Amino acid sequence: MVVCDGIKAHRHQEIQPMKHLILIRHAKSSWDNPGSSDFDRVLNKRGERDAPVMGERLAALDLDPDVIFSSPAVRAITTAKVVAEKIGYPEEKILTSSDIYDAETQDLFAVLSRFKDEWNRVIVFGHNPGFTDLANVLGNGTISNVPTCGVVTLELGIESWEDVRPGCGTIVSFDFPKNVD
Repeated sequence: MVVCDGIKAHRHQEIQPMKHLILIRHAKSSWDNPGSSDFDRVLNKRGERDAPVMGERLAALDLDPDVIFSSPAVRAITTAKVVAEKIGYPEEKILTSSDIYDAETQDLFAVLSRFKDEWNRVIVFGHNPGFTDLANVLGNGTISNVPTCGVVTLELGIESWEDVRPGCGTIVSFDFPKNVD
């Protein structure tokens, strides 16, 4: 018997490789400016209130992500910056990928498969319906909708991000602003 980090395992028992993926849908955005493009929509008052609340909930979990990725859409990157501040992640280290904006499940699989393998805990900020679909496909879940500022945490039984595929993970938590214990 080998004890490692408090986990007992037999010497010949393999410990499942694991990646952690945290999907965060952008906070509620404004529709007040009809001349503004979808890409340029800013957070509304509720979004400005919810993003720091969810950031504080995540800070309480001591996440310490290896990297944060975000859609470059204003509402997504704004949410990412607010949450990053709350969890102590440097804003200047947030990476953006236009491939996340308006992405469908297969597009998001392609994004994930390009992640560096040394990244074991990744937070991604983006949009629906792609994020709800991705969470369900990866984790065999039944989440009907990831609401604005919703957070889905998945454990993926993969060693390399190139191995990401449907059903390779488990949804370990799902939280959102109106979720009150």
